[in-house]
Amino acid sequence: MMKGMEDILQQARLMQNKMAEMQEELAAKRVEGSSGGGMVRAVVSGKLELVSVSIDKTVVDPEDVDMLQDMVAAAVNDALRQARQLAERQMAGLTGGFKIPGLS
Repeated sequence: MMKGMEDILQQARLMQNKMAEMQEELAAKRVEGSSGGGMVRAVVSGKLELVSVSIDKTVVDPEDVDMLQDMVAAAVNDALRQARQLAERQMAGLTGGFKIPGLS
């Protein structure tokens, strides 16, 4: 019985190490979202942190700030969606596709 518990603890430690490695890998990855046909671009890290926003000057219209704000929000949301998908794919590889509460 003790051997079984040791095996479980060893597997938990291995999983924890793999999770830490995956989080480091995700932090280094970048995904780009865009809107307005690429006129507004947002880059997000795999840790879901906004890294940069670029806006083509042709879409900057002082008379229509609302449109620009909407485009920025759409680009950021697109990048965040892609980053979440990237994290989910990596997590599925780590967990063999099993959904683990708090990790997926």
